Amino acid sequence: MSSRVNFKGIWLAMRVPALLRNPQAGAIVNTSSVGGLRGGPNLTAYPATKRAVIRLTTTAAHDYGRDGLRVNAIAPGTTDTDMIAAWKRRDPGIAERLDAITPLGRGGRPNEIAEAAAWLLSDRASYVSGAVLAIDGGMTA
Repeated sequence: MSSRVNFKGIWLAMRVPALLRNPQAGAIVNTSSVGGLRGGPNLTAYPATKRAVIRLTTTAAHDYGRDGLRVNAIAPGTTDTDMIAAWKRRDPGIAERLDAITPLGRGGRPNEIAEAAAWLLSDRASYVSGAVLAIDGGMTA
């Protein structure tokens, strides 16, 4: 299941040919995870699929940059989402363990992740392509 959603879903959604028909191709921001940047406990396929998203992102940035398309990825850390809520129910204490390895000492809020993605999509990031922005409270520092 996770490989279909985490990687193939992003690959299918990129729709690069449709974007390239626009004279101002624009930008794509893919969602990876800190799991794609570092390992984690009791995880196997998830980090592999998130690392694949990073490779897809950097390759597309390279391949389509001359066409005016910027392709970046965000790599959120622990974020207050339904997925994390389900993880907390299955593994009591996981939130405290994750907060303990995060220098800011807490998980992120969805709007904090969205703001970073919005910046990458904006003209203010017009010279940023092929980047993977960790939004993780310092977890990967």
